[in-house]
Amino acid sequence: QVQLVESGGDLVQPGGSLELSCAASRSIANSNLMGWYRQAPGKQRELVATITKGGSTNYADSVKGRFTISRDNAKNTVYLQMMSLKSEDTAVYYCYARFGVVSTWGQGTQVTVSS
Repeated sequence: QVQLVESGGDLVQPGGSLELSCAASRSIANSNLMGWYRQAPGKQRELVATITKGGSTNYADSVKGRFTISRDNAKNTVYLQMMSLKSEDTAVYYCYARFGVVSTWGQGTQVTVSS
């Protein structure tokens, strides 16, 4: 089973930028869907962004125009570029991958937006 390791989480000021990375332990070229979810304290995990094998993307309304998801199959890595960060973006961000009908989650990386 593939392992996913997120990195890049940090403390950043409102209006700042951050890039998250998700490194997979094996090729992601055949992953039909990869994405990022987040979970804030006391809230349910929610979708942030997804990207298909063909490169089609989908974003939560709350991050449209600010976040960009991308995948580099050669590096087995998925990225989440986050700009114009807000306090409400504070959460643990989880990487997600689906291969066929099998879903895998990373352990998460903390993003805190605060002055």
